[in-house]
Amino acid sequence: MKYFVTGGLGFIGSAVVRLAIEDGHQVLNVDSQTYAANARNVESVANDPNYSFAKADICDEVAMQKLIADFQPDCIIHLAAESHVDRSIDGPGTFIKTNINGTFVLLEAARKHNIRFLHVSTDEVYGSIETGAFTPDSPYQPNSPYSASKAGSDMLARAWFHTYGLPTMISNCSNNYGMCQFPEKLIPTVIQNALSGNPIPVYGDGKNVRDWLYVEDHARALLLIASKGQPGETYTIGGNCDVPNIELIHMICDILTDLKGGSYREQITFVTDRPGHDQRYAIDASYIKEKLGWTPSVTLEQGLRKTVEWYVNNPDWFAGVQTGRLGLSAKS
Repeated sequence: MKYFVTGGLGFIGSAVVRLAIEDGHQVLNVDSQTYAANARNVESVANDPNYSFAKADICDEVAMQKLIADFQPDCIIHLAAESHVDRSIDGPGTFIKTNINGTFVLLEAARKHNIRFLHVSTDEVYGSIETGAFTPDSPYQPNSPYSASKAGSDMLARAWFHTYGLPTMISNCSNNYGMCQFPEKLIPTVIQNALSGNPIPVYGDGKNVRDWLYVEDHARALLLIASKGQPGETYTIGGNCDVPNIELIHMICDILTDLKGGSYREQITFVTDRPGHDQRYAIDASYIKEKLGWTPSVTLEQGLRKTVEWYVNNPDWFAGVQTGRLGLSAKS
């Protein structure tokens, strides 16, 4: 198949690109190369004849129309998005522009050519849940500018299916982790600070619960939906690994102790909670299992060890992101 992947230099997008190329598909990777993009994330497939790259902004209607018309993909896998909650609190306008307006531009370009469209979203659109787990039928209750912008773009994808008959699908995933994740996210922040001897920040009391999904498992699910998913459907994707943040951080510290020695738990520091911090997320992934046969293959313990080992063995990746040697801005 031919996949038009937006945001393919980012964390999840690059995992999709790598897997698609490894599986023998053709990929056009479209990325505007903002701060969280990293060309090194796809260097293992960059010279493959089935891989091509275009630097372009998804909000650029002319560019998107031309790229799609020229490439003629079987499916657009739309991952390009502003995705960090803290940044959305400080500057929501960028999130509205990219996540809502950019999705609109892509949907219109897809509609012109009647191309399958997979909109990749987040479980944060559902808000917080005290018990049970989110399903494709859960009501939307976004609580941050980021999740509100993703909820809006989800609704656009849904509307383009019902109004125009565009074969759109939506996926809502839990928190991803793995190699090549930008350092502002929780797990790489913990690893980086631990290794640097800095305080490991924990919001509030650390009891906020998240469901963790290994990024390569997520990439496999997305390619399944892109090729076999039913238009008009929503698929919730989770790792069956919902744990409190403090427990996750303890696990990371203990893996580092096993690998490097020392006592990293001593660096944990509790900080003021962020506004609108959802208490608990959990995903029920039974629908995608029933319809497409997908289940996560990596346990949290296995995935965390792989992830920690990768960051420990690739200190130049952290250094390159921070100093801009990878063509990125340093973390603000």
